[in-house]
Amino acid sequence: MVNRQAVLRVGDQVQLDGRQHTVVGLSGTVVRLADEAGRASLVLLSHLLSAEDFEFLGQREGSPVVAPFALLDTVPPQEAEKAAAWERHLLELDSGGRAGAGQRPEYDPTLHTLEERIAAKAAELRSLGWAVSTRTVERMRARYRDQGVWGLVDHRKTRLSSPTGRTDERVVAAVAEVLAAQADESTGTRGRVRRRVETLLAERHGAEVVPMPSKSAFYRLVEAVSTGTHAFGSATSRRSQARRPTGAFTPSAACRPGELVQIDTTPLDVLVVLEDGVSGRPELTIAVDVATRTICAAVLRPAGTKAVDASLLLAKILVPEPLRPGWPESLAMSATLIPHARLLDVDARLEQAAAKPVIVPETIGIDHGKVFVSDTFIAACRSLGISVQPSRPATPTDKPVVERTFSSINTLFCQHVAGYTGSNTERRGAGVEAVWTLAELGDLLQEWIVACWQQRPHDGLRSPFLPGRSMSPNDAYALLVARTGYVPLPLSGPDYLELLPAVWRSVNDYGIRINHRTYNCPELAPLRRRPSGVDAKGGLWEVHYDPYDLSQVWVRDARTGEWITVPWTHRHLVSTPFADFTWRRARDLLALRGMDDTDQTATAAVVEQLLGRAESGPDRRVAARTRAALEPARPTAALPTAAREPDEADGWDEEEEVPADTPSNVIPFGVFDAFTDGSRL
Repeated sequence: MVNRQAVLRVGDQVQLDGRQHTVVGLSGTVVRLADEAGRASLVLLSHLLSAEDFEFLGQREGSPVVAPFALLDTVPPQEAEKAAAWERHLLELDSGGRAGAGQRPEYDPTLHTLEERIAAKAAELRSLGWAVSTRTVERMRARYRDQGVWGLVDHRKTRLSSPTGRTDERVVAAVAEVLAAQADESTGTRGRVRRRVETLLAERHGAEVVPMPSKSAFYRLVEAVSTGTHAFGSATSRRSQARRPTGAFTPSAACRPGELVQIDTTPLDVLVVLEDGVSGRPELTIAVDVATRTICAAVLRPAGTKAVDASLLLAKILVPEPLRPGWPESLAMSATLIPHARLLDVDARLEQAAAKPVIVPETIGIDHGKVFVSDTFIAACRSLGISVQPSRPATPTDKPVVERTFSSINTLFCQHVAGYTGSNTERRGAGVEAVWTLAELGDLLQEWIVACWQQRPHDGLRSPFLPGRSMSPNDAYALLVARTGYVPLPLSGPDYLELLPAVWRSVNDYGIRINHRTYNCPELAPLRRRPSGVDAKGGLWEVHYDPYDLSQVWVRDARTGEWITVPWTHRHLVSTPFADFTWRRARDLLALRGMDDTDQTATAAVVEQLLGRAESGPDRRVAARTRAALEPARPTAALPTAAREPDEADGWDEEEEVPADTPSNVIPFGVFDAFTDGSRL
């Protein structure tokens, strides 16, 4: 091993640019070199030492060597003691003295030559019982000069063991190939692997040409080769492991809020009572900001997320989360470090907003789910100036932040909710039943996001100035806003309405009819029985609706461009906001009962029955399903109910009676009233 000197002197030989040079002069940090042909050159010392082909030529006695001290910890204690003893003897050989023992004349460099001292040291070591010769002492001295103490260790005792032992390499290769081929198969046993390996070896090399190890040795070989692949464990973990990129893992990084937002959908590990009275697992779609780990928006809906759901999620990202009835004031944005005061002039809604920042995405990372690659979602992003960054197919590691957030939601929220199913059937308890409705669980989730997630320190959020302290998403947002000067511009009310799905309808004397629902209000008077002027749509009027709240629609007045909020005429018969899938299910039930599914009064009553049955819990739900199964053909009269249940949280007196014809004060299902809130901007 050629050693680099700690000191460069005139006369030293060095290798640079493929030629041998002699150091002929030193002036500060400048080195004068002369090659074999006598050509001189001036080189900065920093450039000389950092050159890839630089090499110091020649040896110098007493040159310092830094030993790999960490590797010495892997040496057996007896070998470490022996190496230390060799070091003491070699130091005495070169210096003439030993620490604590003084200088002995037979090793005095001024009295004896190096050969005489080496011969004396070999004789001394043989007298101590060491089987060494003069040549052995010379070799150990050279190794100590080149490698330090590490060169004095018997490296036969430090050899790394092979995980596959002495097994034939052809068997090892066959085992690795068979294990890789079953990544997408159902989990099998090691016996199946052995049979496939034997078949593969016979096909390639001939029968009984390659010797197979014994069963126990083969199983040990399989265990060594399959380490970390989940070859005999969870099939989903095995597939995920097999799809990981082979290159170095680079985490997703963002320096400012909204620079990168990741969106994904997954089934939630909680059973809920759906609007048809049957329990099932809902789908959760979330958007997570990489820079702050803020859950920008979360939407729960029955299985089968559609493109419009992704577009609505995008709209919910850009509006403030209002404080809902019953939430404490401690969850208000004013109670956190979020700099909301200077943003009130931009959006007055922030005064009553919950403690979750509004983040405008610059880039959204998606997978190749049909919901996110749909024209509806892409067009919505394009209209807002948001870039879409698709991940590679079947590569969840391209969206690690949102994938990890799903896991955190399961461990921090779902497992504490009644109806928790666990991640698979093996982890599911006995008698797990749905208790919460989809809307109730959604409210719980939104409150948990504001109260827990946004204010809980995350290990992945740390300031370089305070690396020992983890931050919450709200703290990280406040820090990054101060550092980057980021000011969000939340979506206005009209912009929010533009992202809602649209239909084209005529405005008649009775109002607007959509899917056998009638919407009417006095503001439609100038539009009745008149064409909109949009010839491409036959003079029909543009109507937008929220699939999560069908209690009202919005009509664009083509003459002025303003929006008209039009309520459902039978809204007073339903005390809870309902979604599009609830309405469709109610009509299906009426059709099964042989009733007119276009009768809005009867449909409204069925919607109320569905929601009431879902809120009542599993016992009443089972009873209702039993009655429906026993009496499938009996017509059921609509229940003329309109009074909602009293609730202490909203200040109602339990003794107060509510007239049946009094319209309910319905709260829109969405995160805010788009038209009303938009007018405040």
